[in-house]
Amino acid sequence: MKKIINVVFLWKPERKIKSFFRKNLSGIKNMRLIFPSDLSEANLMKLSENAHVYIGWRPSAQLLENSHKLIALINPGTGIKHHIPVFRELNKKRKVLLINSHGHAYSTAQHTVAMLLDFTNKISLHHKKMEEGRWRTSDEKDIFSSSIRLKNKNIGLLGYGAINKYVHKFLSGYENQFHIFKLTEDKSKSDGKNNIKFYSKIRFNEFLKNTDILIIAVPHTKLTEGMIGMKELKLLGKEAFVINVARGIIIDEKSLYTALKNKIISGAAIDVWYNYRPKKDKAGREYPYKYPFHKLDNVLLSPHRAASPFDDTERLEDIIENIKRISAGRSDFINVVDLQREY
Repeated sequence: MKKIINVVFLWKPERKIKSFFRKNLSGIKNMRLIFPSDLSEANLMKLSENAHVYIGWRPSAQLLENSHKLIALINPGTGIKHHIPVFRELNKKRKVLLINSHGHAYSTAQHTVAMLLDFTNKISLHHKKMEEGRWRTSDEKDIFSSSIRLKNKNIGLLGYGAINKYVHKFLSGYENQFHIFKLTEDKSKSDGKNNIKFYSKIRFNEFLKNTDILIIAVPHTKLTEGMIGMKELKLLGKEAFVINVARGIIIDEKSLYTALKNKIISGAAIDVWYNYRPKKDKAGREYPYKYPFHKLDNVLLSPHRAASPFDDTERLEDIIENIKRISAGRSDFINVVDLQREY
């Protein structure tokens, strides 16, 4: 008989999520789902003695260290940089996998394309004008109110993981040239027939120069922090538009604000920011950045919600599959994080 695999949840999922896990894993006899009502460190420490899998975002280093039977931590989202130092240390003593869920990729890609279309067609801008009673304003009076045609634009995909692969698929009907920059070297070949051109690390500047619309969906690592600064924004040029759904820190904050304010680039749509614990101002407003992006007329602001809906059970399917494989004693898991590459 196979040993019992204890799967411990490190947060309190909604009833819908609990039901989904129970329904889809009900046929596995050697697996037990544990939804603790008490998430205190003391109670989790008690459960750690027999925990084989954790599902959650921020277990303490002490909890992981104390979990001697632990096979894997499955992170339900994409942000795993904070786990890297802990897991590197842990894996010096015993092998414990860090697994990342990519279930949000479709929703994030959809949000990315929505922001692109909103900005290029100036939908939010004209909605605001109509709210102000400004009916049928002319494009000629304001160059920023004119729609921008996507046809024949050079779309640069910075990173080519699950999110940007969906973005590529969604935008493939707009008659564009796709420029794809991948962090890892591989044998991907450019395809002139399908308007796809791949770039390696040494051709990063060429990639930026050839890009009209830059879509950033790279993991947050030491190599990608500050990857886009003023030099890179200038290489994109005055007609370029930037969308960031990765992490705010991928683009230097001051450089981005300066480039937008001084029209060094045409505009940006941003869903990820720089300060996730902003202090409220005197009016009770919270801004997750140091510079006043909200005062600019060429930026579309989004409050880190590209992965919505957060209770969508479809995004849990890769987690379900990994639990099934663990229970079956397999080792071919999906989306295992490479601790050296940090993604």
